[in-house]
Amino acid sequence: MKTAAIFGERDAGVVDRAQPQPIEDFALVKVHAVPMCTEYKAFEAGRQGDRFGHEAAGEVVEVAQPGRVKVGDRVVVQPGYPCGRCSLCLAGDHIHCQSPRDVQEITGSTTGTAAYAQYLLKADWLLSPVPDGVSYEHAGMACCGLGPTFGAVRQMGVTAHDTVLTTGLGPVGLGGVINATYLGARVICVERNPYRANLAQELGAEVVLNPDDADALEQIMDLTGGVGVDKAMDCSGNPRAHRLMINATRSKGQASFIGEGGEFPLAASRDMIRKGLILRGSWHYNLADYPTLMRVIERSSEQIDKLITHSFPMSQVQQAWELQATLECGKVILNPWA
Repeated sequence: MKTAAIFGERDAGVVDRAQPQPIEDFALVKVHAVPMCTEYKAFEAGRQGDRFGHEAAGEVVEVAQPGRVKVGDRVVVQPGYPCGRCSLCLAGDHIHCQSPRDVQEITGSTTGTAAYAQYLLKADWLLSPVPDGVSYEHAGMACCGLGPTFGAVRQMGVTAHDTVLTTGLGPVGLGGVINATYLGARVICVERNPYRANLAQELGAEVVLNPDDADALEQIMDLTGGVGVDKAMDCSGNPRAHRLMINATRSKGQASFIGEGGEFPLAASRDMIRKGLILRGSWHYNLADYPTLMRVIERSSEQIDKLITHSFPMSQVQQAWELQATLECGKVILNPWA
């Protein structure tokens, strides 16, 4: 099978690897759409290898034993290789599993875990059904396109009465605009990249502020009558954005950290006790909420068409990563079979 690989700094292509074989509860999935995430950073750094990607949608083509999926099922491939037995997995919070399975040890193969490939292996309980009428490309947004911010808005209980701040408008933050506007919330964003700022407004953001403005916080306060936003999500991982998010959230408000990144000083008294903030980390969503997320995707098809700005055949993964490195894009999709 074909798999994307990085050979050196900004040097990528496609290599041939052995097709993985299903075993135990692992099903073989033919990958039809690969939503690209932050792997372009490995491309920029020259981190060599051929096991990249954690998002995919595809078709079950082989199973080792009867289980929760059958050949022909269209599925979203959930991220990770959790144990499926611990209290977190059983509660639907598999992303936080502390005892992940060693796929190589189980299968005896080094292939099967990369999403940037024509086939992959996944435990059957981590293959979520794709409704009829939903394309593989749209279904793939149930991973890092809409997934992390969907988990955040669910945890924070966002409603149409809320003003929601989103800092950082990469594909995850742009997905946050879709999730918040779907719920009827007023959305304020912070992003310096003009391309993504414009795209956020096309997706429904009321205003996008520049974090380099010295008065960015004052602008947010002016937009909220001097009170601050009700709910906030940082999708940048930038310490300056973290601080802005905390400062811009009203007393008794809620904020979610979504973007991976640096650290920043958090004052227990000033930021937490005196303001009464609720702070959360949001990595994914509870699997029990997947049907609700899929309804959001089905009913937001026009926005998702805008969120997905580019598609490439996997044979052009070099060009796809080069584009992502410019940040002049929304969500980018790879087709492993082209």
